[in-house]
Amino acid sequence: MAPRKEAKVLVIVLAGGEGKRLMPLTADRAKPAVPFGGIYRLIDFALSNVVNSGYRQVVVLTQYKSHSLDRHITKTWRMSTMLGGYVAAIPAQQRLGKSWYVGSADAIYQSLNTIRDEKPDIVAVLGADHVYRMDFSQMVDQHRETGAGITVSAIRQPIELADQFGVIEVDAEDTTKIVRFREKPTDAVGLPDAPHEVLASMGNYVFDADVLVDAVTRDAEDENSTHDMGGDIVPSFVDQDRAYVYDFKNNAVDGATERDRGYWRDVGTLDSYFDANMDLVNINPVFNLYNYDWPLLTSYGALPPAKFVHGHHNRFGEALNSIVSPGSIISGARVTGSVVGPKVRVHSYSEVADSVIMDNVTINRSCQIRRTIIDKDVQIPEGTTIGFDLEHDKARGFTVTESGLVVIGKGQTVTP
Repeated sequence: MAPRKEAKVLVIVLAGGEGKRLMPLTADRAKPAVPFGGIYRLIDFALSNVVNSGYRQVVVLTQYKSHSLDRHITKTWRMSTMLGGYVAAIPAQQRLGKSWYVGSADAIYQSLNTIRDEKPDIVAVLGADHVYRMDFSQMVDQHRETGAGITVSAIRQPIELADQFGVIEVDAEDTTKIVRFREKPTDAVGLPDAPHEVLASMGNYVFDADVLVDAVTRDAEDENSTHDMGGDIVPSFVDQDRAYVYDFKNNAVDGATERDRGYWRDVGTLDSYFDANMDLVNINPVFNLYNYDWPLLTSYGALPPAKFVHGHHNRFGEALNSIVSPGSIISGARVTGSVVGPKVRVHSYSEVADSVIMDNVTINRSCQIRRTIIDKDVQIPEGTTIGFDLEHDKARGFTVTESGLVVIGKGQTVTP
C-alpha cells in the first residue's frame, strides 16, 4: 500500500479577543498581545507551537485594538518566503458587508478567501491566548485517521471545575467520539476511565478544509446562531455524529519534564494571569521556559543583558526565584518571586516581591511592592508602598481583585 500523502495544513489563529476580564491590561491592546513571562506576548505560545509542529502557513485574524498585536507579529514572526512560509495578520475587512466579526465562526466565514487562496487539505483553527506547549501534528494525524468532521482538543480537569469550561462528553466504547458538548454545566458527567475528571475544550479545532468552509457558510445563513466555534459549530457536528476529541494527555512534546507535561492555562482573568506568571519562577518551575527542544520563540529587540549592581552599605542588587529580562537593572534593590520585563529599573533600598513588572517601568528608591502587576511605562515615585493597604490602593485608582492582587495600568500615574 502506498504511504498516505502528507496533508497541506493551513493554520488560522483567532486573535480578535477583547479580554474584558483582563482590564486594565487590555485597555490598550488585544488579549493575545498582553505581555507574559517577561519577554513574550501571549500569542507567542500558540505561534511557537505551530512552528514547532512543522506548519509554516499561518494567518492571524485580528479585530479588537490590534495595533500592538499587528506590530509584534510584523516585527517578530517572519519566515522564509522562499519556502512558502508566512505569518499574516489579517484584520476584519468587511469583505461580505458592513459588519465586523460577530463571533469566531463569523471571523472565519468573513476570511474564507484565505482558505480559497491557499487551497489546504486541513485547516487548524487555534486560540491565541493560552499558555501551553502542544504538537499539533499529532492532533492532525488523529483527525485524519478517524475521518472526523471536526476534532476538538481537550484537557482533563477536575469535575468540580466543569462549570468553568466547555465540557465534552464521550462515548463509553469509543472515547474519541463526542456525544455531547455543553458550556459550563453544573451537572457534568465524569469520564468513563476517570469519573472524577471531565474533558474541557482547549479552543483548538481541526477540520478538512472543505468541511470547514461548508460549516461556517451554513452557520452564516442561520439567523439563530451566535456564530461561535464552541457554541454553534462544535454542537452542530456532535448532532451529525461527526465530532471527535483529541485528549491532550496523549500529546508528547520534545523536552517536556514530568512536572510541566500537559501544562495548559487559560489566562482569562487577572488572577489566573498572575498565577500563570508565578508558575515560571520556582526553582523547579511548574512551566519550564528552558526547554530548548521545543523553544518558545519571540523577539524583544536589541537589548543588553540584565545587570545587578551595588554590593555594599546595605545596597545589594539581587533577584531570587525571579525572571529578569534583558535591558533591566536591579540597582541596590531586592526582587523575589517576581517576573521582571525588559528595560525595568529598580533603584536602591526598594523591595519587590511576588509581582509582575512589565517593560520600561521605573521603581525609584525605597519602594515596597508586593503582589502587584505593573503594566508598561509606569513610574513609581520614591517611597511608594503598593500591595500592603488595599483600600488605599483602590483610592489611588488601582485595580484590586478579590484575592488582593493589585494591578496598575499602562502609563498610569502613581502617587506616593
